[in-house]
Amino acid sequence: MKILGESIRPFIGSKDFNVSRNFYSDLGFDEIITSENMSYFYIKEFGFYLQDAYVKDWIDNSMIFYEVENLEISLEHIKNLKLTQKYDNVRLSEIVYNEWGNEFFLHDPCGILWHFGVFK
Repeated sequence: MKILGESIRPFIGSKDFNVSRNFYSDLGFDEIITSENMSYFYIKEFGFYLQDAYVKDWIDNSMIFYEVENLEISLEHIKNLKLTQKYDNVRLSEIVYNEWGNEFFLHDPCGILWHFGVFK
């Protein structure tokens, strides 16, 4: 028998919990507060837990790949949010074209690297 899953929900940290909560809300995620130091953020079936926890090595090595339907529209939407102007340390790249698919990158306020992409 195989394991039949319903979802997968990674846990990520934050350097400043409230700044990260605001960032992910601005990015378009809905929030469910699960405790005083953790929230669940989601868009449709995709979600993750944000913790009020900062371990530099963990944060520096955290990456999330978010597969989207339309990469160009997603990038334009994020650019229009002006997150790089609103939050310190947030960086947004242009689209990178690869043999396997295409992606762009978004660093959150504490440095977690998000890959937004599509597969060929």
